Amino acid sequence: MNRWYIKFSVIFLGLALAIFLGSCRSDFEYTPSSGNLQFSKDTVFLDTVFTNIGSSTYTLKVYNRGNDDIFIPFVGLENGQSSSYRLNVDGAAGKEFSNVPLLAKDSLFVFIETTFDVSQTSENEFLYTEALVFGNGANAQEVQLVTLVKDAVFLYPSELSNGSKETLSLGLDEDGNEIQIEGFFLEENELQFTNEKPYVIYGYAAVPEDATLTIQAGTRVHFHQNSGILVSSGASIQVNGLLSEDPDLLENEVIFEGDRLEPTYADEPGQWGTIWLRSGSINNYIEYLTIKNATIGLRIDGDGILDDPTVTIKNTQVYNSLNYNLWATTANIIAENTVLGSAGFNSFYGNLGGKYSFTHCTFANYWNNGFRQGTTLALDNFLQTPTDIVTENLENANFTNCIIYGSQSLELTLRLDTSKTFNFAFTNCLLKFNDPNGQFANDPLYDFDNSTLYQNTILNQDPDFIQVLDNQFSIGPESAALDSAESNIFPTIPTDILGIDRTQDPDVGAYENEIMN
Repeated sequence: MNRWYIKFSVIFLGLALAIFLGSCRSDFEYTPSSGNLQFSKDTVFLDTVFTNIGSSTYTLKVYNRGNDDIFIPFVGLENGQSSSYRLNVDGAAGKEFSNVPLLAKDSLFVFIETTFDVSQTSENEFLYTEALVFGNGANAQEVQLVTLVKDAVFLYPSELSNGSKETLSLGLDEDGNEIQIEGFFLEENELQFTNEKPYVIYGYAAVPEDATLTIQAGTRVHFHQNSGILVSSGASIQVNGLLSEDPDLLENEVIFEGDRLEPTYADEPGQWGTIWLRSGSINNYIEYLTIKNATIGLRIDGDGILDDPTVTIKNTQVYNSLNYNLWATTANIIAENTVLGSAGFNSFYGNLGGKYSFTHCTFANYWNNGFRQGTTLALDNFLQTPTDIVTENLENANFTNCIIYGSQSLELTLRLDTSKTFNFAFTNCLLKFNDPNGQFANDPLYDFDNSTLYQNTILNQDPDFIQVLDNQFSIGPESAALDSAESNIFPTIPTDILGIDRTQDPDVGAYENEIMN
């Protein structure tokens, strides 16, 4: 081998080794931190959690802005191993860490979670605070951790001997197989929901036959994923909310929502299942209820007899449902001062006939969570199955002093099978049906000059909603709904959903414009 090649190789390897050793020596020349760390926030709010339910994971970023590589002698929780907080520091899990390295001009991530047992205190609601400590002695720095922990009543299906969960039968599918969902029947001592503590429901809580679930004003009910309330045949639900003084706090309103309390979930649709009034349920009454972020807000199955209301709904709002806010099948519904806001399909779907009376209601769909697959309001008197078409009479669908509006050009769908009746009427309603190409010009269902079907209709004029993307559908001073309602109705509805007087020159919809009064 050429001696010059050998000599060159030896020199090259020597230089490479010197560089490597030098660089390694430099990398491990850390100095202890001197209290000059910087943080992405000085307080980490882990928001609100229920007792014994783990929080989401929250992130804190720690910066070394200096020119020297350092190590942090101590990173850990103020209460050490007894803390109810948990940490992950740059990939390592624990509650206390020693000599954590941090290069110059670099940063590290600290991930924080908590699970707290509120029974350790005497309060139903407890603010759990602690410090996350970086360093020792005079150089120690702190970041505060804050979590609001709530006690709750937890309702859930039992675990069976084979390890599976208790289920409810919904009947048979088309092949004769039993349809089951995870759920349980409420016991007699569980049929009174109060406002003392929030409720957290796992699976479907079913109201048994001949029983009534009564829900007190101010009650908060939180549903886990794929959970809800099922009202059996012969059973009832009575939601007895009251008017609140604070329209933001809704202190007397009953609220149904998901069990994720973090702000990022505040407007996330489809977090839980539905409130399902099954065929044969009776004497259902709902007042001052807010339902949000469900898959289907209210699912109402009528018995087809239609002599008595399946449900009476007053002063209620349902919004941000993944599919439908209110889906009724052959049901009898009376609704007043009710707001059905944005949904992924229809705000209201009256399916397979039925009998409906909506007075001073607002239907408004400005869905912005993807493509919307339906109009704000839809009615039909048939149901297409894989093997047949089932038809029922639409006995009546009366909409009086209502707003039907949204972000699409056409916000009303009417579909009928001529073998059954299809009776509907819109009286003094503000309605969006903008058909510039005349697609429905010759369809008698959309003949807005037919006073039998449409009386005093306000067509395609701005309702001047306050904030549609936040499902706030009170009306402004430029609304076409102002002073346009029919006042001679029975029964009279003297106040709007917020308790504002409407006895003089009432406005169309669930809200009166307060500025004008």
